[in-house]
Amino acid sequence: MSKAGKGIVGFLLTVYLCIMSYYLYTHQYYNADIEAYMGIVYKYNFPDMKIEEIHKKVYDELKSKDPDTGKSDLSHKEEAAGENTYYQILSENPKAYEEELHLFTVKPLYNFVNSVFFRLGFDASTSTFLITIISYVLIVALIFIFLSDILKNYYLAFALTILISLFKPLLDTSRHATPDGLSTLLLLLSFYFAVMKRNLWIAAAFGVLCILTRPEYFIFYSYLLIVLYIFRSDFNFKARNIAFTFIFFTLAFGVIQYFNQIPWSVLFMNQFTKVQLYPVSNPDSFNFYEYLACIKSKLLFEFNTSYFPLLLIFIMIILNYKMLKQKDRKSLMYLGLFLAVYFTVFIRFFMFPSLVNRMMVGFYLIIILSLIAYQNSKHQIMAKSA
Repeated sequence: MSKAGKGIVGFLLTVYLCIMSYYLYTHQYYNADIEAYMGIVYKYNFPDMKIEEIHKKVYDELKSKDPDTGKSDLSHKEEAAGENTYYQILSENPKAYEEELHLFTVKPLYNFVNSVFFRLGFDASTSTFLITIISYVLIVALIFIFLSDILKNYYLAFALTILISLFKPLLDTSRHATPDGLSTLLLLLSFYFAVMKRNLWIAAAFGVLCILTRPEYFIFYSYLLIVLYIFRSDFNFKARNIAFTFIFFTLAFGVIQYFNQIPWSVLFMNQFTKVQLYPVSNPDSFNFYEYLACIKSKLLFEFNTSYFPLLLIFIMIILNYKMLKQKDRKSLMYLGLFLAVYFTVFIRFFMFPSLVNRMMVGFYLIIILSLIAYQNSKHQIMAKSA
């Protein structure tokens, strides 16, 4: 492709991302979790500020932008007792609000970035979703770079990038003040540097940052390192370095758990069975039978409303059975990656039986990009095995 053609594609992508950034900035959802992340911003920057003052600042700002903030949602039947009135009580009770903040301190990198934006002069609510919009821009740019390297065709890479950028879970992620956008960006960066650049240390650094943004990604990285160890010769990675990488991931996860004040059992009961006003100081005891009932009631619905069954169909179609039967290393490596994703999703579901699409977008993108890469190289695999 000519230099002029590359410049045109680059210009079009830049204009497109500017338009999408403006759209996302002006169409934020102001989701329920934003009030907790705003409170943490104030606590980080004003550690001596009383919770009553933080509470007032947060809800005054949110109600000026979304008058429905803190109102009861009686439009649907409660799945967990008390969930419809929970956020109204938080908006009225500073002490209950203070304890809710403990549930959100387990995403230290996201909270740190929010605090940086706040110190730069943005208001608290804007500070919580700016990184999400920036992450969207960088995710789309990274997808374009990845596809350009794989397809060797800028126009096709551009077209596919635009289509993926309009993927509903990715857009929804970019309209919520949550760590999902940042964690997805870090996941894709670690994936890119491990697979495309063959640089384990940079990939590991982004992996650690991803875990510090969303701790549950530790499960996926653990499985991923098993796959990487099996196929280490294909990447020229040493077993010792893979072991060190696992230690780094474990330390990052361990640090978060050390400072985490909320046991998993308390968090599960609070979120899925009975929404408690004081999950830290007065938790209900964990009930194993309620846990099993919750898992069984959500299993079919959650997976069927996610994109995982649809993507599994494409995996089965695109992965070549004959190549797997002949133990082709490249095919087996892709299969290992997809198994790592699905094992992770199942384990995560049994810990927290909810597959909200914006939380799964990193896995979706890994599968989509991997399928494109595999399909593009399929003729090479077939030629070698002929």
